Amino acid sequence: MPSFPSPFGSDDGDLFDGYDEFVADHLPRPGEFLEPHDPLTGADHVAFHRLTRDCFEDRKVYDMTFDYNLARLNLDTRHENAGYRYAVERDDADDAVEAGDVDRVLRAEFTPTTPFCPQTHTLTIGSFRAWNGLTDRHEYDLIRVRAAPMHQRSEAINERLAELEKSYLETGDVTADPEGGTESGSNLTERSTGNEERPRGSTDAPF
Repeated sequence: MPSFPSPFGSDDGDLFDGYDEFVADHLPRPGEFLEPHDPLTGADHVAFHRLTRDCFEDRKVYDMTFDYNLARLNLDTRHENAGYRYAVERDDADDAVEAGDVDRVLRAEFTPTTPFCPQTHTLTIGSFRAWNGLTDRHEYDLIRVRAAPMHQRSEAINERLAELEKSYLETGDVTADPEGGTESGSNLTERSTGNEERPRGSTDAPF
């Protein structure tokens, strides 16, 4: 029986690219959310994705199907064209963020392994909260997250992400509920730090 890979890629090395590698053929192409902006490539992509790995580890953003840190999906050669791509937002774009205290914005677009991936909603919101809850780790005032349009529910997921983004800009709270109040983290994206059990999801999870 094959073992689960470790979160940081110390085993099954022939199946995973390294965190210090930019292999464009193993990454999703920048989609419509990123195209008008300045996509990260090469060393810039590598540096930010290594930081992403650490943020996701701290905030327990894990893919339940593969039982690893979501950042590792970018490196999984069994699932080429899946994972995150990034782009620095251009100030002159029609849909650029307009907020006085937001100067530097990064866009992140998530492409799941299948158009019907049931985790895409949870994982993109978990990613948004991890990156924007740890702004002291990176140079961006805001990281905007969207699901790639290949997902069958991308429109509804992206509407929710846009609502959370607006609420965060208004409150500074990554867990703020656009309807009022706050939300706790979902156990769909959490793992126990004391054992190797899989996170157990709930149909009542807040996201």
